Amino acid sequence: MKDDLYFYNENHTSKPMRLLFCSTNLGKTQEIQYKFGKFIDIQNLLDVGCEEAIPETANSFEGNALLKAQYGYEKFKLACFSDDSGLEVIALNNQPGVFSARYAGVPKSDKRNMDKLLFELKGLKNRKACFKTVIVYIDSSGKAFSFEGKIEGEIIEEKRGEHGFGYDPIFQPKGYAKTFAEMSLAEKSELSHRAIALEKFHAFIFKK
Repeated sequence: MKDDLYFYNENHTSKPMRLLFCSTNLGKTQEIQYKFGKFIDIQNLLDVGCEEAIPETANSFEGNALLKAQYGYEKFKLACFSDDSGLEVIALNNQPGVFSARYAGVPKSDKRNMDKLLFELKGLKNRKACFKTVIVYIDSSGKAFSFEGKIEGEIIEEKRGEHGFGYDPIFQPKGYAKTFAEMSLAEKSELSHRAIALEKFHAFIFKK
């Protein structure tokens, strides 16, 4: 496993191990880097000069994460990982789900996605929802491993907070008085759906 993580460090020096994250999402990259700390340097597709949009045509989070990880593995011939995350709202039959990032169409817009969701929930009492993340890691041999995280909460009626990204300003996790967007990166990194999946991924890497 350690050899996989040294793939972008040609001289295998004592610098932090580097791992390729198959995404251009800077918010996700920041959260993942914070979670892994100084031991692993997370680089995303922009860091390796790739700005191509990877098709997300699967009907599940795991399917889309696998598509993106396979893209990185086949293009760069390196061990890499990807994630797919989304919001499921009970009253909307678990929508937007895999369409969370493009719920209001393209180009993607966090603001328009939130506005659409709040409009569709207007007047509804049941505002329960959950965030899900699936991380897929492909090692240097081409073998894939998946790690899932989930957190329950509710959609509030108005946006609150300036941090985070996506639906963070309108999602309040169960048992907390703050939305994700009102939390610091440290707070969110302790309890989010991505944090749960990353804990599993982190444990897998370092036990190898």
